[in-house]
Amino acid sequence: MVAARITVNGKEEPITPVAPHTTVLDFLRERGLTGTKEGCAEGECGACSVLVARPGVNKPTDWVAVNACLVPVAALDGQEVVTSEGLATAAEPGTPAVLHPVQEEMAVRGGSQCGYCTPGFVCSMAAEYYRPDRCAHADPGAGAADGTDTEHGPNGFDLHALSGNLCRCTGYRPIRDAAFAVGAPTDEDPLARRREQAPPVPVATEYTQDDRAFLRKDTLAETLRLLRERPDAVVVAGSTDWGVEVNIRSRRADCVVAVDRLPELRALRVEPDHVEIGAALTLTEIERRLDGTVPLLAELFPQFASRLIRNGATLGGNLGTGSPIGDSPPVLLALEASVVLADAEGEREVPLADYFTGYRQSVRRPGELIRAVRVPLPLSPVTAFHKIAKRRFDDISSVAVAFALDIEEGTVRKARIGLGGVAATPVRALATEAALEGRPWSAATAEAAARVLRGEGTPMDDHRASSLYRSAMLGQSLLKLYAQTTEAVPS
Repeated sequence: MVAARITVNGKEEPITPVAPHTTVLDFLRERGLTGTKEGCAEGECGACSVLVARPGVNKPTDWVAVNACLVPVAALDGQEVVTSEGLATAAEPGTPAVLHPVQEEMAVRGGSQCGYCTPGFVCSMAAEYYRPDRCAHADPGAGAADGTDTEHGPNGFDLHALSGNLCRCTGYRPIRDAAFAVGAPTDEDPLARRREQAPPVPVATEYTQDDRAFLRKDTLAETLRLLRERPDAVVVAGSTDWGVEVNIRSRRADCVVAVDRLPELRALRVEPDHVEIGAALTLTEIERRLDGTVPLLAELFPQFASRLIRNGATLGGNLGTGSPIGDSPPVLLALEASVVLADAEGEREVPLADYFTGYRQSVRRPGELIRAVRVPLPLSPVTAFHKIAKRRFDDISSVAVAFALDIEEGTVRKARIGLGGVAATPVRALATEAALEGRPWSAATAEAAARVLRGEGTPMDDHRASSLYRSAMLGQSLLKLYAQTTEAVPS
């Protein structure tokens, strides 16, 4: 087994000797790359963002921004990382570095105030700067000088790329101005040229330190055999959940098994009767590959955490944690999705409605993992995802409601409703579905069904919301759906 190594700003170096739970953030800072900051240590502020070379959607390689505070450095064995220090380039060895165009715009437009958050903003902005199809979607009329709020700039820059970055000095306007001012990468830009080459090939990793191990196998079969031998192992993909457990709750595992680069978990196929989504594809990859093919998922993605989190988070991880407040389960329940579970003995397909058995519990057996999610076709034409939270973006849901309705000639022929945050598990609103099906899609039907929906689940009081508020939001969500659809659907 080759010793674990990582390439940082073009220089390859060994990962050892550090503990297997050591994050990329701590690894970089211990080596003097202190532009990468620790702010929250749970993926909410973006002060730690760095660029990682990943398989591309429109190019062989994409530069993807991730939270360095969440990812174990061993997970980047054999991969390439660029920090804020690595963005600046020197014309010749020994000459002063020249600011990257993103750094230049941040400086001249006053986007850096106290400076603590600036390197993270710069890395997230650089990832969007190098997005291959960005300039193709440029809108010269966007980002008006009168201060009109917009999410896309005249250069095609998507401000959602910065949704996971927190400025502590209220400097968002100059940061937005800097984002909307950057042009296209030049032909001489080394990071732009790097996109034309293949990304690093995933390597098998067997990193052990202090009697704890971080392991990655080459194939799914090898991984499943390992999990049969080590049913106590923690399985990680993007580490967006496990990283928080390590940082905030000081959890440690004797064995961590990475599945994020397994080819068998990274396929996306659209078949005549279903869409199959690999459990280790990141949400960003799914969003860009589907490109609106599943409208309900397309509505979910911008509301799921932040771009930094979506660049690492996976459907397999979101379902695998069994959390009752995950954003994807309500959507997948409304889509009547199923999960493909695999172990060393074979595979089985389980409807998601039967997958959850209790708080953070499921039918998944020891040694078994989620290989894929299947969404049946055809899709219901009337869909919506309503997330009720304290912040518009990058927040945990108080209540999440997903709708998928078939309405023909003014009558609800089929209704599927997924709920999150109102019970110990994500649930289907079966009573409300029954109250809708076979009835006219009218104000009276919506109001009657909303009363039923308010009684679904067993919402609780906590620091995010009261049970009464959650119940009220359930009913209001259905009334909102009716209001949104009545112009397009006969009542």
